[in-house]
Amino acid sequence: MPPFHSRQTHLYHSQPAILCQLHDNDIGDDKMAGKSNFLSKVFAVGMIGFSSLTLCLTGCTTTQQVTTQTVTASDPSRWEKNPEEIARIRTAIAAEYIRGGKLDDAKRQLESALKSYPKSAEANDMMGVLLQQEGSPRNMQKAEAYFKNAIALNPDFSQANNNYGVYLAQLNRNQEAIAQFQIAGSALGYEGRASALENLGRTALKVKNKPLAIQSFIKALDANRQSIVARTELIDILLADGKFLEAQALYNDLVKIIGQSNLDPRTLSQGIRLAKLANNPLETQKLAQQLLDRYPLSDEAKQIRSGLLTPTSTWK
Repeated sequence: MPPFHSRQTHLYHSQPAILCQLHDNDIGDDKMAGKSNFLSKVFAVGMIGFSSLTLCLTGCTTTQQVTTQTVTASDPSRWEKNPEEIARIRTAIAAEYIRGGKLDDAKRQLESALKSYPKSAEANDMMGVLLQQEGSPRNMQKAEAYFKNAIALNPDFSQANNNYGVYLAQLNRNQEAIAQFQIAGSALGYEGRASALENLGRTALKVKNKPLAIQSFIKALDANRQSIVARTELIDILLADGKFLEAQALYNDLVKIIGQSNLDPRTLSQGIRLAKLANNPLETQKLAQQLLDRYPLSDEAKQIRSGLLTPTSTWK
């Protein structure tokens, strides 16, 4: 799922995705797994983790790929002998259902995945994400056991550390969340590492640990030079510290990455503050008008109308 713009910040899960179109009825009971009428529908199934199930917090986009596999009707026996593969595909299908908001369908796929292969770290992790996404107190309580189980089953499965961190941060168990993000953020080779570092930085800001936040955002930029989250957060930190030239340089890079016509309320407000500091009334007026025209109901627009926008202010 693409992240959506708002001053309200978010933490992002990592998720598997399915690279082909599979439907719920494509996989029946395990005894049906070897039939060619199913296998002929399967093409190039891979695992991609990404930061996209969005939870309201401070956080965000990850891509983790596993070797793509091609299955044809000529090898049905592999399905009868490989419950782990069945669980992997069901987990990928569940991720697609979660993205589409079909939580009941996702639950059925994950239950079948865990029935086929209870030791699947991916299925346990995704069940935790699903229960967290549903959000009821009962399911939130159940979700933690699945995250812990995923990590216990595969300590090197960094996606589970990141997702467990998102869960903990949502519950304001921030120090525990920081520990999980640090594990995922230090896992070299994990393609979701930049997003885990972004999550770490934003959670550090919540507990007012600015040195850790700055260090995390800089590392996120090292891992992903296109990181929008890291640049956005560092701009606010630099503005608050009075480092306006550094903030302007990061802002210029951010605008190039996003595109002038795609700036969200927060980025426009940062541009307004920088333009004021540069004594550039034309740029200030232009950006303020864009903010009011595009996002009239945003908190940033309301602050402009209330005259609260000052060069070094940060958005609450």
